[in-house]
Amino acid sequence: MNQLLPYQERYSVNRAGAAELIEADRNFTTETLIQPELERRSAVSRPRPPVLEFNVTGGRVGVYRTSADIPSEIWRRVLSGHSKDHRYYAISAETLAGQFDHAYLVMRDIVGARLAVQPVFLVKQDILDGLPARVHALFASPRRFFPSWLRMGMLVAGCSAGDGALDCRERWAVEMLIEALVAFARQSGVSVILLKDFPSLYRDDLKALNAHGYRRIPSMPGCVIDFNFRTFEEYRSKILGRNMRHKFNKIARMPPVSMQVVSDITPIATEIHALYMQTHQRSKMRFECLTPEFFTRIGREMPESARFFLWRVDGRLAAFALCLVHDGTMHHLNIGFDYAVSLDRRLYYTTVKDLFEWCLAQGLKGYYTGQLNYHPKLHLRMKLSPLDLYSRHTSTLVNPLYKLALGFLQPVLHDPLIRQFPNATEL
Repeated sequence: MNQLLPYQERYSVNRAGAAELIEADRNFTTETLIQPELERRSAVSRPRPPVLEFNVTGGRVGVYRTSADIPSEIWRRVLSGHSKDHRYYAISAETLAGQFDHAYLVMRDIVGARLAVQPVFLVKQDILDGLPARVHALFASPRRFFPSWLRMGMLVAGCSAGDGALDCRERWAVEMLIEALVAFARQSGVSVILLKDFPSLYRDDLKALNAHGYRRIPSMPGCVIDFNFRTFEEYRSKILGRNMRHKFNKIARMPPVSMQVVSDITPIATEIHALYMQTHQRSKMRFECLTPEFFTRIGREMPESARFFLWRVDGRLAAFALCLVHDGTMHHLNIGFDYAVSLDRRLYYTTVKDLFEWCLAQGLKGYYTGQLNYHPKLHLRMKLSPLDLYSRHTSTLVNPLYKLALGFLQPVLHDPLIRQFPNATEL
């Protein structure tokens, strides 16, 4: 199976919202830079048979290399109703193909009446990534003699560019998935199975993993705030603490920074990506590295929900934010800054103020942002949005030790800021 889906040793980039603490500024006019005419991808989807098929208890599983190989009447239904639907998964897989080997498990019950699809990918990952330097040095010391120590081939269920999700949460689908992951992992020759960054709402659905050798540990959480205030001024004056109010007062006295809202950034994709890379390179934790094509395709193929917010200083693009608007919530996926101007102009806090004001003007009820950069989020009175990792080693002999090691290697334990959030116990 390795020749079908060879995993590559890539230790890349940054997840949604992984900006370092950056300071910011204000003023805006909301307008549309480009009114995109939706261009459908010219390539015609031609379904192909699965590259691998095998039986599991209760049904049959087909493994497909690309989403285009899956019959369109099946693929269009995958993850419907999610902010990151089948289009987002296809864009991620196709634009990150050099970093991960993606595949799709199409699971049918024994009579073929029920069907579920689980996106997966293969990667060789350093499981020490994200640990503090002192802890990393301690666990990495055997690499002087064993260079591959704790660098493991993994089969990962979920999204390579965001939180994980289940296409079907019914018991039959979860049980088939558990069995299918083990079978496919052994076929692929990887050592570890990981369900990556699944929101805590799936805990009841995935509790069956415990009986199959998995351990659940907290991943680095996202953050969320409910808009239980009518205006940003009400939020600033009644909810924020004195130091944060002072930051926004300072921004109000600075020269204004204009903001635009667009769906299609094709003409400036290179500029957008350059800002993203500046922020990515400052991040302490990196996984995927997004490409200019990713940003272009998100806007063109998901125009009803994708919004790019652009901030300019002296006519020059200085910051951007990519968000998906879905079901009354803004999902803030990515951010980027030009650090030559953003720190002096306090652009991080400018983006927060402008995004919140835009959400309130649109009648949205909440704001969700990704992992890391917890210091400002704590003082912005956000709450944690727990994400979970479920993992096991494919060897039944090694798995008890692997599960024990997971307890020490989870990055959440080494970030004292996380424990200061009011709902930290939910992790």
